[in-house]
Amino acid sequence: MPRRYAFGMAEEATHPDSVKATLSEFLSTFIFVFAGEGSVLALDKMYRDTALGASRLVVIALAHALSLFAAVASSMNVSGGHINPAVTFGALVGGRVSLLRAVYYWIAQLLGAVVASLLLRLATHGMRPYGISGVGEINALVLEIVMTFGLVYTVYATAIDPRRGSLGTVAPLAIAFIVGANVLVGGPFDGASMNPARAFGPALVVGDGEPLDLLGGSLCGCSTCWGHIRVRCHSP
Repeated sequence: MPRRYAFGMAEEATHPDSVKATLSEFLSTFIFVFAGEGSVLALDKMYRDTALGASRLVVIALAHALSLFAAVASSMNVSGGHINPAVTFGALVGGRVSLLRAVYYWIAQLLGAVVASLLLRLATHGMRPYGISGVGEINALVLEIVMTFGLVYTVYATAIDPRRGSLGTVAPLAIAFIVGANVLVGGPFDGASMNPARAFGPALVVGDGEPLDLLGGSLCGCSTCWGHIRVRCHSP
C-alpha cells in the first residue's frame, strides 16, 4: 500500500470518527498510565523500605503489560490503539495518519497521562507518581532508542502492516509482551518509559523535567524503526 502524507482535511477536525478516535486515545492512555504508575505506588506503599528487587520488577512489568493489553485491545478498532505519542509519530512518518489526526492523538495521550497521574495523587493521599528513575543521560537515551525501536517495530508488524493478515488478532498481546519484556530490561536503569506520555504525566505532577529528556530517545527509536520498515517494504 503506498504511503500518503497529508495534513488532513478541514472536515476531519470535527468529524465524529476523529472525535471518537481522540476520546479513545485519551481513555486508553489513562487506563495504561493509571495502572502502570499505580502499581509502582502500591508497591512503595507496601514495601516502603525495600529496594527494587526482582519480584517487584516483575510485578511492575506485569501491571504495565496487562494494562497495555487491555488499552490496546479496547481502542484498536476505534483509533488504532496507539496509546503512545512515539507510535503516533511513527505512524505519521509512515504516512498512516494525517498530521491533524496525529496532533489530536498527541493531545489526548498527554492529557490522559496527566489526568491519570493527578487522580493517582488524589487517590493515594498525596503520594507522588515517580515517572522514571534516571541513570546517566546518554545511557538512558541509548536504552530508550533500542526499546522504543522494538516496541514500534512490533506495533507495525502486528497492528499496522497491511500484509499482517490474521496476525492482527494477536497484536494487543504481542505489544503487551514487548512492553513487559522491556520493563524487565530497562526498569532498573531508566524506568523503561518507551512512551513520552507515560513519562510526561508523572513528571508534570511531580514537577520533574528529567524524564522529558528521554523524549528524543523515544522519537529517535521510532523514526529509526520506520526508516527500516520503509527500506524493507521497498526491497524487491
